[in-house]
Amino acid sequence: MPEDDRSPDQREDEALKFHYTPAAEARPDQKQDNPHAKGTTHVPEVIDALKGEFGEAIGPVESYANEDTVFVEKARLREVCRFLKEEQNFAYFSDAGGIDRFTDEERYEMFYNLVNLDDQKRIRLKVRIDEADMHVPSVTDVYRAANWNEREAYDMFGFTFDGHPDLRRMYMPEDFEYHPLRKEFPLLGVPGSLPLPPQTPEGELTMDPFAAAHGSKPAKSYEEPRSVDEE
Repeated sequence: MPEDDRSPDQREDEALKFHYTPAAEARPDQKQDNPHAKGTTHVPEVIDALKGEFGEAIGPVESYANEDTVFVEKARLREVCRFLKEEQNFAYFSDAGGIDRFTDEERYEMFYNLVNLDDQKRIRLKVRIDEADMHVPSVTDVYRAANWNEREAYDMFGFTFDGHPDLRRMYMPEDFEYHPLRKEFPLLGVPGSLPLPPQTPEGELTMDPFAAAHGSKPAKSYEEPRSVDEE
């Protein structure tokens, strides 16, 4: 075997190939161009039906790797979901979640992945959300499975889902002041914002879960004070 005179970096770059297709209108041969492309996610006939039913409430359509993402006017989201479920048989709610684009206008997005099990088709909806109006119509009366996804987005981003039957935080305490998946939230958290249990039953609350990262020296495990019950 001939000796490979390339550098380790060059060999590693070749081993980690990434097939990238820019966002563009889907092409018939796109599946061959991009190994990640799936025929199930290209649904032009469904998009035409949406445009025919809702007109200008259906915004731009983005396609990447043969996946169609349809932008929807936020106020019409619930109607669009009901139409897809009842008229287009997208009866399975796969998931939904928030996105912080960190832009001056329409900073946030909510996405919704819906599936037509009979025809093996998928479609993704998106709505844009401006910081001045963090309200989004809840789709729980169309898809019951959206309940926890909307609660998670409320908890992590601060969206208010109008019409949700039980909108409360999913992970963080109800009195927590922040939304951890917003881009401005520190990676190591906000010291003092979420007290943790003490090291011993009678000890004080731990106010900083990342004390070492913020300049203090927490006690090692073998240096922790003994509990009164252990003495």
